[in-house]
Amino acid sequence: MTETVTEAQTPAHFAARLLAWHDTHGRHDLPWQQHIDPYRVWVSEIMLQQTQVSTVIPYFRRFTARFPDVRALADAPEDEVLHHWTGLGYYARARNLHKSAQLVRDAHGGELPRRLEELAALPGIGRSTAGAILAIACNERAPILDGNVKRVLTRVFAIDGDTTKAATQKQLWTIADALTPAERSGAYTQAIMDLGATLCTRTRPACALCPFATDCRARAEGNPARFPAKKKTKPVPERRCQLLVIRNPDGAVLLEKRPGTGIWGGLWSFPEIPEREDAALACDRLVGAPPAGLRRGKPFRHTFSHFHLDATPMFLAVGAVRAQVMEDQRLIWYKPGDKPLGFAAPVKRLLDALANEGIELEMNQQ
Repeated sequence: MTETVTEAQTPAHFAARLLAWHDTHGRHDLPWQQHIDPYRVWVSEIMLQQTQVSTVIPYFRRFTARFPDVRALADAPEDEVLHHWTGLGYYARARNLHKSAQLVRDAHGGELPRRLEELAALPGIGRSTAGAILAIACNERAPILDGNVKRVLTRVFAIDGDTTKAATQKQLWTIADALTPAERSGAYTQAIMDLGATLCTRTRPACALCPFATDCRARAEGNPARFPAKKKTKPVPERRCQLLVIRNPDGAVLLEKRPGTGIWGGLWSFPEIPEREDAALACDRLVGAPPAGLRRGKPFRHTFSHFHLDATPMFLAVGAVRAQVMEDQRLIWYKPGDKPLGFAAPVKRLLDALANEGIELEMNQQ
């Protein structure tokens, strides 16, 4: 597996030590660990990608209450699926989850495939998530390599290399495969993810409590946080825009469905215009009526994985509007309590403010 491994780093001893730790100290009461089945494990694994457990728990409970199985998810409108994902971020996960559910319903009789290759080929799953589903839900031997596992392996074995590069990934997959036991595969998978999430954390790892404290090469070197190798940070670019919060005489606001790809893909948002575009003219273009009142709101920053978005809400009140707006499937007039839709978190906050605080839009012309 690697050169000069210690006894604790051999597959049998590694698994035994990890499982003994997990049996006593691991997490066993998370909602997706109750009533385990492939669907619930799948939903939890997708939600947990790049998201903290504490954030996921209430979303998982609401999501599985509304969509308790593959067919319920597949049969639901995309807007409702995105509505139940609102605030969790990385919305491509929800769109892929919905798309995969429909494929499973139509091509696999509503049951997730049990073959690793078939499962990994579904949108948004891939080899590691497929392995987690098969191991945890079906107790099949299938290695995984998520972010937590990469961190544990690179530290225990002092693997110095960019984990995004093919050569390093191949090395890690080889180690992960060699370590995964044939028995108690599900418990082992839970255990190694738990170790990375709770002790072998990105910063300030709790090495003294780790079952591999005496055998971890990164700890022996005196700098476990150096592993995995850090990518060079680049300056985060910034973008600026205006969000048009247009309200009609009935109190409804104009929403626009964003394209299926890109930021907030498939979600409903306030129409977005460039920072320097005239908001009143844009309002006239969209609804066929100039604003009777306009107010600039407080700018806010929303950070995506690859850039910062600085957005300024522009609150506009309009009178009579052209009927064609209602015929455009990209544009709707929306009131709180209407059918559930998927919103980006900043849009949801603005909508809640409008509903709960009664923001007055009949302002003096700016």
